[in-house]
Amino acid sequence: MTTALSVPATAGGNDPTRFDPIESWYPVFYIEDLDKLTPTPFTLLDRDLVLWWDTQAQAWRAFDDRCPHRLARLSEGRIAEDGLLECPYHGWAFTGAGTCDRIPQQLPDAKAETSRRACVKSLPTTVAQGLLFIYPGTPNLAAQTPVPLMPVPMVDAKPTDGWIVLNTFRDLPYDAATLLENVLDPSHLPYTHHNSVGKRSNASPVELEVVSSDKSGFTGTWAEGPRKGTLGRQDTTFIAPCLMWHELTSKQFGETITVVYATPTRKGECRIFARFPFKFANKLPAFFISATPQWYSHINNNAILEDDQIFLHHQERYLAHSGGSENFSQAFYLPTKADRFVFEYRQWLNNYHADPFPGQVFQPPLATKQLLDRYHSHTEHCHSCRTAHKNIQTAKQAIVVIAILAWIGTTIMALSGGENALNLGLVAIGIVGGGALIWLVLNRLQIRLERGDRIPARNR
Repeated sequence: MTTALSVPATAGGNDPTRFDPIESWYPVFYIEDLDKLTPTPFTLLDRDLVLWWDTQAQAWRAFDDRCPHRLARLSEGRIAEDGLLECPYHGWAFTGAGTCDRIPQQLPDAKAETSRRACVKSLPTTVAQGLLFIYPGTPNLAAQTPVPLMPVPMVDAKPTDGWIVLNTFRDLPYDAATLLENVLDPSHLPYTHHNSVGKRSNASPVELEVVSSDKSGFTGTWAEGPRKGTLGRQDTTFIAPCLMWHELTSKQFGETITVVYATPTRKGECRIFARFPFKFANKLPAFFISATPQWYSHINNNAILEDDQIFLHHQERYLAHSGGSENFSQAFYLPTKADRFVFEYRQWLNNYHADPFPGQVFQPPLATKQLLDRYHSHTEHCHSCRTAHKNIQTAKQAIVVIAILAWIGTTIMALSGGENALNLGLVAIGIVGGGALIWLVLNRLQIRLERGDRIPARNR
């Protein structure tokens, strides 16, 4: 007789007094940024995984990123001609279910691939709202555990419905808990993000109220709302363990929602998925947003994330030295209601023992140059930015070649004499000068795709 598993009402497992971080769905990639022809590595909750497209089942798969043979990383392998995931070391190949299909080194009549030891651990996956989600916990509970999704109605909205959704992501050098604590705090925007998305002149008392709270998360409201109440009330929702959003409706701007996922990768590292659904009262802002290339929007998004990236990286280490999250109320001085959501989130972490990395310690702090790296934390993983970066490099090379050829060609013609020698020289100067100007503009864009500015907008 088998014992039936109880069905969890929410994420976090069956124990009502604890939130088990592995018993939850986490987003790992926007589908548009994944390559169906190449295995992709990703680390979730300190677990190295390989993501790959199973052509036979037409589905995304997530495996442990090590071959059962000699523990080689499968993400360094390839998708074979028959659609199976092939190990780069000895060519063992695996089906979408994780079973081994072939072992090239064995005799034709051997059946070592049928052993359970030849299988790779496969994790449940699902695609929703343009994101690939992975469930790292008990596989049998995956189907009964709700996928954390951003609010409707903009989910399936068409452009004619007026909704525009901007998406970005980045690998951040601090914990998912630090990220959530930060984005749940609306009072830092006028100061930290002055001259990027905020203004110090808009700062005012912030009176936050928690409306409901339990194992599944909490809801809250800011009755006055941002910009000294000129935009109306702002409502906040935290869906444990990794999703939050702020909702705001105003006559001036229409409906705006700030959605943030915080996916824990390792201790002191996480991936943010930020989504910004807008439904503007005026069509003009929607037009300009739609006309802006995604990669250019991501440059600006990265700059905003860097407004607080450096001090958050150090802040969480100071908290750890002061006793960690369990001692946050002593380490932090929180005298106003502006920190009510921060307090509630830290309390939730402690009350439900939801730390995904208990007992682990932070690595030594990174150098500022590493903290401002954009290429490895975003660009190389983003289809739009990666393509733009490659095109910019190609265009720069083409400009140099054209300028050299124009200069050589006109020099030869000028030396041969003729009435047009002077005109040809001026043309060559124009081509070289114009090319140099365009090259400098492209080079600046390339740099912005590779690294951030040490001086944040608020300090310029």
